[in-house]
Amino acid sequence: MTRPEFPPLTPQQAEQAIDSRLSALPPEVRPLEACTGQTLREDIYAERDNPPFDRVCMDGIAVDSGAIGRGVRRFALEGTQPAGAPALTLANREHAIEVMTGAIMPRGTDSVIPLEEYEVADGLVTLKANASGAPYRNVQRRGEDSQPGVPMLRSGVRLGAAEIAVAASAGRAQLAVSRQPDIMVISTGDELIEPGQPIAEHQVRRSNSYALVAALREHGLERVADDHLRDDERELTQHLARHLAACHVVILSGGISKGKFDLVPKVLKSLGVSEVFHEVAQRPGRPMWFGIGAQGQAVFGLPGNPVATLVCLTRYVVPALAALMSAPRATPEPIALAAPVKFGRSMSSFLPVALSYDERGQARAVACFPNGPGDFLALAGTQGFVELPPRAEEFPAGYVARLYRW
Repeated sequence: MTRPEFPPLTPQQAEQAIDSRLSALPPEVRPLEACTGQTLREDIYAERDNPPFDRVCMDGIAVDSGAIGRGVRRFALEGTQPAGAPALTLANREHAIEVMTGAIMPRGTDSVIPLEEYEVADGLVTLKANASGAPYRNVQRRGEDSQPGVPMLRSGVRLGAAEIAVAASAGRAQLAVSRQPDIMVISTGDELIEPGQPIAEHQVRRSNSYALVAALREHGLERVADDHLRDDERELTQHLARHLAACHVVILSGGISKGKFDLVPKVLKSLGVSEVFHEVAQRPGRPMWFGIGAQGQAVFGLPGNPVATLVCLTRYVVPALAALMSAPRATPEPIALAAPVKFGRSMSSFLPVALSYDERGQARAVACFPNGPGDFLALAGTQGFVELPPRAEEFPAGYVARLYRW
C-alpha cells in the first residue's frame, strides 16, 4: 500500500507539532553555587523581613530627629555602632552614636547625618550649616524590600547573579531548578573524518557535531555527549538503541533524506520511535525529521549540510530544550533588512545575517548569502538568521523580519 503524500509542514506548524509532544522534565535540587544560569522551579520567599532591621545607609552619626527639631546642633558621642553588632541604645536623646553603613540603627535614634555634614573635635560633633536630620533620613526601613509570605523570585526565572544573591539572602543553600536533559549528538556518514586525523581526497572533516555541541553549550546545556556512526544499518541500530535508552534527547545530523544510504528514519522506526513529521517547507533544511521515542524521548533528525544543521538546531531544537526545562524561550527579534533581498521562493527561507547599526544606533540585518547549504564559512561573523516567508517578489530594504540568534 502506497503511503499518501502530504505537503510539508510550515515552520510554524513544525514548531507547534514539536511543542505539542514534549513534556517538561521534573526538577532537580542543586546546591546554590551550582544554580547559576539554571531555571528556577519553585517560588523563593524571604525567611524574614528584608532588611531585617532599620539599616544605616551611610557612614555618619545616628541621632534622634526630635533633637534636631529642637535646635540641637552639637552632640556628644556615646559610642560606635559597627555593622554586624547588636544594637546600642542612645542614653541621652541629645547625644549621638557613630554608625557605619549596613549597621542596625541604635535604639532611640531615627536619622543618620552623613559625616560630610559635621565636624568632630574632642568627642563632640558639631553640625555644619547644611546639615539636616529628618526622620529616617539615610535609613532603610525594616521590611522595605520584602517580607515573609511574599515571593522574592517566581518559578521560571533564569538564575543570574542578581537572582542568586536574592536566593542567598533568603537563606537558601539549595534550590529546585529545571533538570537539564541528557543529550546525545550523533553525526552519520562514512565520509566524515575527525579533525587531526589523516584524510583522503574523497573525505570531509567531521564538523557538524562540533558545531552542534558548541551551540548547545553556549545555550547553557551541560549534559551533552556526541557520537559518530557509519552508514551501516546494524551499527546504527545498536548505537541508537543504546543512546535512546540513556538520553532524553537525541539529535542526529545527516542520514535523514531519501537517498540509498539515508537509513536513519528506517532504523528509528524499528526502535519504536514514532515519526511526527519528515520535511518542512523551508530552505535550507527541508528534509528535517522529528519523532518521539517509546519513553518520550525527543528525536531530531537534522539535515547533514552544515548551514541547514545549525539553522534547524536554532529554529527548533533549542526552543524544544527550553520547553523540556520549563525555561523561558528566546523570542525572535524584529529587525529591518539593511538592503533589498531578492530571495523569492515558494517556501520559507532562512538567511544568515550580520548586524550593522545606522547613525541612530538602530540595528539592521545585512544578508550573508552562503554558496549553498554546505557553505559553513558564510556563517562566521554572523549573529543569526532571519526567517523570510514565501514570496515571489523582492524583499525591500527596511522589510522587518524575525531574527533568530545563534
